[in-house]
Amino acid sequence: MSGIKRVTFFYVLFYLKGFAKGDTEVCILKESCILPCSFKQGDKVLVHWNQIKGNTLVHSYFYDRDQLERQGESFKGRTSLFQDQISKGNASLRLTGVKLEDQGRYKCYTSTTNGSNDSFVDLNLEAPPSKVGIQQVGNRITCSSEEIYPQPELTWSSSPPTNLTVADTPTVHQKEKLYSISSSLIVQVGVIDLDYSCTISAGRNKRRATLFKPASINISDTKSTIPCISSNTHFKSLIWTFNHNQNILIQTSAEVPFKVSEEWRKHVKDVSESGSLVLQDLTSLQEGIYTCELSTAEETHVWSTALRIEESQSTPTVAGITVGVIFLLVVLAICIFVIYKWFKKKSEGGENNREPEAEIPLK
Repeated sequence: MSGIKRVTFFYVLFYLKGFAKGDTEVCILKESCILPCSFKQGDKVLVHWNQIKGNTLVHSYFYDRDQLERQGESFKGRTSLFQDQISKGNASLRLTGVKLEDQGRYKCYTSTTNGSNDSFVDLNLEAPPSKVGIQQVGNRITCSSEEIYPQPELTWSSSPPTNLTVADTPTVHQKEKLYSISSSLIVQVGVIDLDYSCTISAGRNKRRATLFKPASINISDTKSTIPCISSNTHFKSLIWTFNHNQNILIQTSAEVPFKVSEEWRKHVKDVSESGSLVLQDLTSLQEGIYTCELSTAEETHVWSTALRIEESQSTPTVAGITVGVIFLLVVLAICIFVIYKWFKKKSEGGENNREPEAEIPLK
């Protein structure tokens, strides 16, 4: 009977130790994460990392080297210790390519000639919204994002503040444990001088997208600069589109060259530090809506500009040149005709006014 009590006691003790207080680490999905563990220095170091859920062996170290023969299949190739720090009492685990399945409680067991110790770490995961899309079609503005964790929330705002009409409650879908969210806003008729923003929050992370009031420019030249107003030159990405569906260029950061689509290479001359687009060799085919989408780590800004190309008064057209040439030819012909008539008349007049020659008398 006493043996049964002793076994029960050890099971209860192990169960309670599994729920002992430990650190909490919040890691980002698909990135690397470090689970901390330290111990008192000594010889004959032994380290065992286990995932409590399923009692899965994550990483082992003894005999002065990694021992991964019994490592759980899902952790193979993704774990490592800081080898140069083990002798200093650091048994922290680096876990790469973090998955949703990695969430949970981990135990770090360490043993040396100076004793053994258990420590626990709770691994929580987040997948912040990497991009928030915002666009306007008619009087409806739509905001959306996907591949988010945990379940996100979406809110609308405007600058200056005003009463907003939300077309629907945010729609949330879950696919393979990750969430997507979208919502629409109805723009009031006649209200144009407002900037609209939507904010998506998930866990500790939030990201905002702002749609700035549209602008328009008229030009009378074959080149123009379309503004993308930003004071932050350290942007994460820059995308220019034409008429909402034709890609012009993309730039992944301010430090790398931009990539222009094939059909726009002859028209794109440059991109300024703020993201403004410099165009050349423009024709009426390039009239339309130009949209700049500039993203930083926290925000996405979207500007739309309507470009209209006017006929230049100072630059002669083909028709104008043709009319001018014909006019000059006509004037020249008239001048030649007048001069011809004048010379002819003078010549005839000279012959009529000539005195008759004196007759020579015959001998």
